[in-house]
Amino acid sequence: MVAVEAELVGGECPYWACIPSKMMIRAGNLLAEARRVPGMAGDSQVTPDFAPVAARIRDEATDDWNDQVAVDRFTRKGGRFVRGRALLTGPGRVEAEGEMFAVRRAVVLATGSRPQIPPVPGLEGVPYWTNRQAVSVKEPPTSLLVLGGGAIGMELAQAFARFGTAMTVVEAMERLLPTEEPEAGALLAEVLAEEGITIRTAARATAVRHVDHALRLTLDSGQEIAGQHLLVATGRRPQLAGQALPRVTFTDPEVGSVGLTEHAARVQGLRVRTGTARVPSSARGWIHKAGNQGLVKLVEDTGRGVLAGATSAGPAGGEVLFGLALAVQNEIPVERLRHMIFAYPTFHRAVEDALTDLGHH
Repeated sequence: MVAVEAELVGGECPYWACIPSKMMIRAGNLLAEARRVPGMAGDSQVTPDFAPVAARIRDEATDDWNDQVAVDRFTRKGGRFVRGRALLTGPGRVEAEGEMFAVRRAVVLATGSRPQIPPVPGLEGVPYWTNRQAVSVKEPPTSLLVLGGGAIGMELAQAFARFGTAMTVVEAMERLLPTEEPEAGALLAEVLAEEGITIRTAARATAVRHVDHALRLTLDSGQEIAGQHLLVATGRRPQLAGQALPRVTFTDPEVGSVGLTEHAARVQGLRVRTGTARVPSSARGWIHKAGNQGLVKLVEDTGRGVLAGATSAGPAGGEVLFGLALAVQNEIPVERLRHMIFAYPTFHRAVEDALTDLGHH
Protein backbone atom coordinates (compact mmCIF):
# COMPACT_ATOMS: atom_id res chain seq x y z
CA MET A 1 0.00 0.00 0.00
CA VAL A 2 1.38 3.39 -1.04
CA ALA A 3 -0.27 6.69 -0.07
CA VAL A 4 0.60 10.01 -1.70
CA GLU A 5 -0.46 13.29 -0.07
CA ALA A 6 0.67 16.81 -0.88
CA GLU A 7 -0.81 18.47 2.21
CA LEU A 8 -1.87 16.80 5.48
CA VAL A 9 -2.85 13.16 5.91
CA GLY A 10 -6.52 13.08 6.83
CA GLY A 11 -7.42 16.02 4.65
CA GLU A 12 -9.71 18.97 5.21
CA CYS A 13 -11.98 17.56 7.90
CA PRO A 14 -9.59 17.08 10.85
CA TYR A 15 -7.39 20.11 10.19
CA TRP A 16 -9.52 22.91 8.74
CA ALA A 17 -13.18 21.91 8.64
CA CYS A 18 -15.35 19.49 10.64
CA ILE A 19 -13.27 19.08 13.78
CA PRO A 20 -11.85 22.57 14.49
CA SER A 21 -15.07 24.31 13.47
CA LYS A 22 -17.09 22.14 15.86
CA MET A 23 -14.68 23.06 18.64
CA MET A 24 -15.47 26.73 17.92
CA ILE A 25 -19.18 25.96 17.80
CA ARG A 26 -19.08 24.01 21.07
CA ALA A 27 -17.39 26.94 22.80
CA GLY A 28 -19.86 29.44 21.34
CA ASN A 29 -22.78 27.27 22.40
CA LEU A 30 -21.47 27.22 25.97
CA LEU A 31 -21.50 31.02 25.98
CA ALA A 32 -25.04 31.06 24.59
CA GLU A 33 -26.27 28.59 27.19
CA ALA A 34 -24.72 30.65 29.99
CA ARG A 35 -26.48 33.74 28.66
CA ARG A 36 -29.81 31.86 28.83
CA VAL A 37 -29.59 31.38 32.60
CA PRO A 38 -31.45 34.60 33.58
CA GLY A 39 -35.14 33.89 33.93
CA MET A 40 -34.50 30.15 33.96
CA ALA A 41 -32.08 29.34 36.79
CA GLY A 42 -30.76 32.53 38.41
CA ASP A 43 -28.28 35.10 37.14
CA SER A 44 -25.20 34.83 34.96
CA GLN A 45 -22.38 36.96 33.63
CA VAL A 46 -20.19 35.71 30.78
CA THR A 47 -16.84 37.04 29.58
CA PRO A 48 -15.85 35.46 26.26
CA ASP A 49 -12.24 34.36 25.84
CA PHE A 50 -11.21 32.84 22.53
CA ALA A 51 -7.73 31.84 23.69
CA PRO A 52 -8.76 28.41 25.06
CA VAL A 53 -10.59 27.69 21.80
CA ALA A 54 -7.58 28.54 19.65
CA ALA A 55 -5.33 26.52 21.95
CA ARG A 56 -7.64 23.49 21.80
CA ILE A 57 -7.73 23.61 17.99
CA ARG A 58 -3.93 23.69 17.90
CA ASP A 59 -3.18 21.21 20.67
CA GLU A 60 -6.00 18.68 20.52
CA ALA A 61 -7.30 18.78 16.95
CA THR A 62 -4.46 19.64 14.60
CA ASP A 63 -1.17 19.27 16.50
CA ASP A 64 -0.48 22.77 15.16
CA TRP A 65 -1.28 21.49 11.65
CA ASN A 66 1.26 18.70 11.78
CA ASP A 67 0.23 15.27 10.47
CA GLN A 68 3.20 13.22 11.69
CA VAL A 69 1.02 11.17 14.05
CA ALA A 70 -1.30 10.25 11.16
CA VAL A 71 1.65 9.40 8.91
CA ASP A 72 3.18 7.18 11.60
CA ARG A 73 -0.14 5.42 12.15
CA PHE A 74 -0.28 4.58 8.43
CA THR A 75 3.32 3.41 8.13
CA ARG A 76 3.06 1.28 11.29
CA LYS A 77 0.34 -0.70 9.52
CA GLY A 78 2.72 -1.47 6.71
CA GLY A 79 1.95 1.35 4.31
CA ARG A 80 4.50 3.51 2.53
CA PHE A 81 3.93 7.24 2.57
CA VAL A 82 5.08 9.72 -0.07
CA ARG A 83 4.78 13.46 0.47
CA GLY A 84 3.92 15.04 -2.86
CA ARG A 85 1.52 14.83 -5.78
CA ALA A 86 0.73 11.72 -7.78
CA LEU A 87 0.21 11.50 -11.52
CA LEU A 88 -1.50 8.72 -13.45
CA THR A 89 0.91 8.14 -16.32
CA GLY A 90 -0.74 5.09 -17.89
CA PRO A 91 -2.64 1.88 -17.15
CA GLY A 92 -1.44 0.60 -13.80
CA ARG A 93 1.25 3.25 -13.50
CA VAL A 94 1.49 6.08 -10.98
CA GLU A 95 4.33 8.58 -10.66
CA ALA A 96 5.01 10.48 -7.45
CA GLU A 97 8.01 12.64 -6.63
CA GLY A 98 10.06 11.18 -9.48
CA GLU A 99 9.36 7.57 -8.55
CA MET A 100 7.23 5.19 -10.61
CA PHE A 101 4.85 2.74 -8.93
CA ALA A 102 3.25 -0.27 -10.59
CA VAL A 103 -0.34 -0.81 -9.49
CA ARG A 104 -1.25 -4.40 -8.67
CA ARG A 105 -4.90 -3.96 -7.61
CA ALA A 106 -6.35 -0.46 -7.85
CA VAL A 107 -5.82 3.28 -7.50
CA VAL A 108 -8.01 5.08 -4.96
CA LEU A 109 -8.59 8.72 -5.84
CA ALA A 110 -9.44 10.61 -2.63
CA THR A 111 -8.65 14.18 -3.62
CA GLY A 112 -11.33 15.88 -1.53
CA SER A 113 -12.82 19.27 -2.28
CA ARG A 114 -11.77 22.89 -2.36
CA PRO A 115 -13.54 26.23 -1.77
CA GLN A 116 -15.59 27.51 -4.67
CA ILE A 117 -14.60 31.13 -5.15
CA PRO A 118 -17.21 33.32 -6.90
CA PRO A 119 -16.18 35.60 -9.81
CA VAL A 120 -16.55 38.86 -7.88
CA PRO A 121 -14.45 41.66 -9.42
CA GLY A 122 -11.50 42.46 -7.18
CA LEU A 123 -11.80 39.35 -5.03
CA GLU A 124 -8.63 37.67 -6.28
CA GLY A 125 -6.62 40.75 -5.39
CA VAL A 126 -7.62 41.01 -1.72
CA PRO A 127 -6.58 38.90 1.32
CA TYR A 128 -9.90 37.11 1.81
CA TRP A 129 -10.42 34.19 4.17
CA THR A 130 -11.69 30.70 3.50
CA ASN A 131 -12.57 28.26 6.28
CA ARG A 132 -8.85 27.52 6.66
CA GLN A 133 -7.96 31.03 7.77
CA ALA A 134 -11.10 31.29 9.90
CA VAL A 135 -10.33 28.26 12.07
CA SER A 136 -6.65 29.17 12.35
CA VAL A 137 -7.04 32.55 14.08
CA LYS A 138 -5.80 33.05 17.62
CA GLU A 139 -8.34 35.76 18.37
CA PRO A 140 -11.67 36.63 16.76
CA PRO A 141 -11.81 39.59 14.35
CA THR A 142 -13.55 42.75 15.48
CA SER A 143 -15.81 42.56 12.43
CA LEU A 144 -16.28 40.01 9.68
CA LEU A 145 -18.13 39.94 6.38
CA VAL A 146 -19.34 36.51 5.28
CA LEU A 147 -20.00 35.95 1.61
CA GLY A 148 -22.37 32.99 1.45
CA GLY A 149 -25.31 31.92 3.58
CA GLY A 150 -24.78 28.16 3.46
CA ALA A 151 -23.70 25.75 6.18
CA ILE A 152 -20.04 26.78 6.50
CA GLY A 153 -20.78 30.49 6.53
CA MET A 154 -23.58 30.19 9.06
CA GLU A 155 -21.67 27.96 11.46
CA LEU A 156 -18.62 30.23 11.54
CA ALA A 157 -20.70 33.43 11.58
CA GLN A 158 -22.62 32.38 14.67
CA ALA A 159 -19.52 31.07 16.44
CA PHE A 160 -17.56 34.29 15.92
CA ALA A 161 -20.56 36.45 16.81
CA ARG A 162 -20.83 34.73 20.18
CA PHE A 163 -17.26 35.80 20.88
CA GLY A 164 -18.07 39.44 20.10
CA THR A 165 -17.35 39.76 16.38
CA ALA A 166 -19.67 42.14 14.52
CA MET A 167 -21.03 39.92 11.74
CA THR A 168 -22.63 40.66 8.38
CA VAL A 169 -23.75 37.83 6.11
CA VAL A 170 -24.38 38.35 2.40
CA GLU A 171 -26.32 35.71 0.45
CA ALA A 172 -27.24 36.06 -3.22
CA MET A 173 -30.29 33.79 -2.95
CA GLU A 174 -33.59 34.76 -1.34
CA ARG A 175 -32.87 32.95 1.92
CA LEU A 176 -30.19 31.40 4.11
CA LEU A 177 -29.37 27.71 3.63
CA PRO A 178 -30.76 27.95 0.09
CA THR A 179 -30.45 24.20 -0.58
CA GLU A 180 -32.53 23.33 2.49
CA GLU A 181 -36.25 23.72 3.19
CA PRO A 182 -37.38 27.40 3.19
CA GLU A 183 -38.71 27.00 6.72
CA ALA A 184 -35.25 26.04 7.98
CA GLY A 185 -33.59 29.05 6.35
CA ALA A 186 -36.26 31.40 7.74
CA LEU A 187 -35.87 29.94 11.22
CA LEU A 188 -32.11 30.36 11.17
CA ALA A 189 -32.33 33.92 9.85
CA GLU A 190 -34.65 34.82 12.73
CA VAL A 191 -32.36 33.29 15.34
CA LEU A 192 -29.20 34.90 13.96
CA ALA A 193 -30.86 38.30 13.73
CA GLU A 194 -31.87 38.00 17.39
CA GLU A 195 -28.20 37.36 18.18
CA GLY A 196 -27.20 40.61 16.48
CA ILE A 197 -25.97 39.25 13.15
CA THR A 198 -26.83 41.37 10.12
CA ILE A 199 -28.36 39.27 7.35
CA ARG A 200 -28.48 40.46 3.73
CA THR A 201 -30.30 38.00 1.49
CA ALA A 202 -31.09 38.50 -2.22
CA ALA A 203 -27.92 40.59 -2.28
CA ARG A 204 -25.11 40.06 -4.76
CA ALA A 205 -21.53 41.25 -4.33
CA THR A 206 -20.45 43.26 -7.37
CA ALA A 207 -17.00 44.41 -6.23
CA VAL A 208 -14.44 43.96 -3.46
CA ARG A 209 -11.61 46.25 -2.45
CA HIS A 210 -9.08 46.42 0.36
CA VAL A 211 -8.84 49.93 1.80
CA ASP A 212 -7.45 51.19 5.12
CA HIS A 213 -6.96 47.69 6.57
CA ALA A 214 -10.60 46.81 5.85
CA LEU A 215 -12.37 44.73 3.23
CA ARG A 216 -15.10 46.69 1.47
CA LEU A 217 -17.85 44.85 -0.35
CA THR A 218 -20.11 46.60 -2.86
CA LEU A 219 -23.59 45.11 -3.25
CA ASP A 220 -25.82 45.19 -6.30
CA SER A 221 -27.97 47.78 -4.49
CA GLY A 222 -25.00 50.16 -4.63
CA GLN A 223 -24.42 49.96 -0.89
CA GLU A 224 -20.90 49.34 0.40
CA ILE A 225 -20.30 47.40 3.61
CA ALA A 226 -17.00 46.95 5.41
CA GLY A 227 -15.34 44.50 7.78
CA GLN A 228 -11.92 43.77 9.20
CA HIS A 229 -11.91 40.50 7.25
CA LEU A 230 -13.95 38.82 4.53
CA LEU A 231 -14.81 35.13 4.74
CA VAL A 232 -15.71 33.57 1.40
CA ALA A 233 -18.05 30.66 2.14
CA THR A 234 -19.92 30.21 -1.13
CA GLY A 235 -19.63 26.45 -1.16
CA ARG A 236 -17.07 23.85 -2.06
CA ARG A 237 -16.54 21.93 -5.25
CA PRO A 238 -15.18 18.40 -5.48
CA GLN A 239 -11.76 17.89 -6.94
CA LEU A 240 -13.23 15.18 -9.21
CA ALA A 241 -16.82 14.28 -8.39
CA GLY A 242 -19.52 14.70 -5.76
CA GLN A 243 -22.19 12.55 -4.00
CA ALA A 244 -25.65 13.03 -2.05
CA LEU A 245 -25.60 12.42 1.84
CA PRO A 246 -27.54 13.17 5.12
CA ARG A 247 -26.32 16.59 6.17
CA VAL A 248 -26.24 18.78 9.27
CA THR A 249 -25.58 22.48 9.64
CA PHE A 250 -24.15 22.79 13.15
CA THR A 251 -25.62 26.14 14.03
CA ASP A 252 -27.74 26.69 17.13
CA PRO A 253 -30.39 25.47 16.31
CA GLU A 254 -28.85 22.59 14.38
CA VAL A 255 -30.40 21.97 10.96
CA GLY A 256 -30.34 18.35 9.81
CA SER A 257 -31.84 17.06 6.58
CA VAL A 258 -31.94 13.91 4.49
CA GLY A 259 -33.30 13.06 1.07
CA LEU A 260 -35.32 15.51 -1.01
CA THR A 261 -36.76 18.86 -0.03
CA GLU A 262 -40.38 19.50 -0.96
CA HIS A 263 -39.30 21.60 -3.94
CA ALA A 264 -36.79 19.02 -5.19
CA ALA A 265 -39.37 16.25 -4.88
CA ARG A 266 -41.90 18.20 -6.93
CA VAL A 267 -39.26 19.00 -9.56
CA GLN A 268 -38.69 15.25 -9.89
CA GLY A 269 -42.39 14.81 -10.59
CA LEU A 270 -43.30 13.12 -7.32
CA ARG A 271 -46.75 13.52 -5.80
CA VAL A 272 -46.04 14.81 -2.32
CA ARG A 273 -47.63 16.03 0.84
CA THR A 274 -45.89 17.57 3.81
CA GLY A 275 -46.23 17.63 7.56
CA THR A 276 -44.63 20.14 9.92
CA ALA A 277 -44.26 20.45 13.68
CA ARG A 278 -42.71 23.27 15.69
CA VAL A 279 -40.32 22.26 18.45
CA PRO A 280 -41.49 25.00 20.91
CA SER A 281 -45.00 23.50 20.68
CA SER A 282 -43.76 20.04 21.69
CA ALA A 283 -43.57 19.02 25.34
CA ARG A 284 -39.77 18.87 25.37
CA GLY A 285 -39.48 22.16 23.49
CA TRP A 286 -41.82 23.84 25.96
CA ILE A 287 -39.77 22.48 28.86
CA HIS A 288 -36.49 23.56 27.19
CA LYS A 289 -37.80 27.13 26.73
CA ALA A 290 -34.67 29.28 26.18
CA GLY A 291 -33.05 28.31 22.88
CA ASN A 292 -35.89 26.00 21.86
CA GLN A 293 -36.40 27.27 18.31
CA GLY A 294 -36.83 24.44 15.82
CA LEU A 295 -39.08 22.46 13.51
CA VAL A 296 -39.57 19.07 11.89
CA LYS A 297 -40.75 18.89 8.27
CA LEU A 298 -41.59 15.65 6.51
CA VAL A 299 -41.98 15.19 2.75
CA GLU A 300 -43.99 12.11 1.78
CA ASP A 301 -43.92 10.49 -1.63
CA THR A 302 -47.64 9.64 -1.65
CA GLY A 303 -47.25 7.35 -4.61
CA ARG A 304 -45.13 4.95 -2.57
CA GLY A 305 -46.29 5.87 0.93
CA VAL A 306 -42.75 6.57 2.19
CA LEU A 307 -40.76 9.64 3.15
CA ALA A 308 -38.85 11.20 0.26
CA GLY A 309 -37.08 13.59 2.62
CA ALA A 310 -37.11 15.17 6.05
CA THR A 311 -35.70 18.12 7.96
CA SER A 312 -35.01 18.33 11.69
CA ALA A 313 -34.05 21.73 13.08
CA GLY A 314 -33.66 22.56 16.74
CA PRO A 315 -31.70 21.57 19.84
CA ALA A 316 -29.98 18.28 18.91
CA GLY A 317 -31.47 18.55 15.43
CA GLY A 318 -28.62 16.54 13.99
CA GLU A 319 -29.25 13.71 16.46
CA VAL A 320 -32.99 13.67 15.78
CA LEU A 321 -32.08 13.27 12.11
CA PHE A 322 -30.88 9.70 12.74
CA GLY A 323 -34.36 8.21 12.88
CA LEU A 324 -35.49 10.22 9.89
CA ALA A 325 -32.46 9.14 7.86
CA LEU A 326 -33.22 5.53 8.78
CA ALA A 327 -36.81 5.96 7.57
CA VAL A 328 -35.83 7.66 4.29
CA GLN A 329 -32.95 5.39 3.36
CA ASN A 330 -34.84 2.18 4.20
CA GLU A 331 -38.15 3.35 2.73
CA ILE A 332 -40.09 2.62 5.90
CA PRO A 333 -43.82 3.05 5.21
CA VAL A 334 -45.31 6.20 6.71
CA GLU A 335 -48.12 4.13 8.22
CA ARG A 336 -45.56 2.07 10.13
CA LEU A 337 -43.90 5.27 11.40
CA ARG A 338 -47.30 6.48 12.64
CA HIS A 339 -47.68 3.39 14.82
CA MET A 340 -44.30 3.71 16.49
CA ILE A 341 -44.09 4.55 20.18
CA PHE A 342 -42.04 7.74 20.62
CA ALA A 343 -40.39 8.18 24.01
CA TYR A 344 -41.81 11.10 26.03
CA PRO A 345 -40.72 13.83 26.48
CA THR A 346 -38.00 13.84 23.86
CA PHE A 347 -37.06 16.23 21.08
CA HIS A 348 -37.56 13.45 18.53
CA ARG A 349 -41.21 13.15 19.58
CA ALA A 350 -41.84 16.20 17.40
CA VAL A 351 -41.54 13.72 14.51
CA GLU A 352 -44.81 12.15 15.75
CA ASP A 353 -46.47 15.58 15.70
CA ALA A 354 -45.22 16.11 12.13
CA LEU A 355 -46.63 12.71 11.12
CA THR A 356 -49.98 13.74 12.57
CA ASP A 357 -49.85 16.97 10.57
CA LEU A 358 -48.90 14.95 7.49
CA GLY A 359 -52.15 13.02 7.83
CA HIS A 360 -54.17 16.24 7.75
CA HIS A 361 -52.93 17.23 4.26
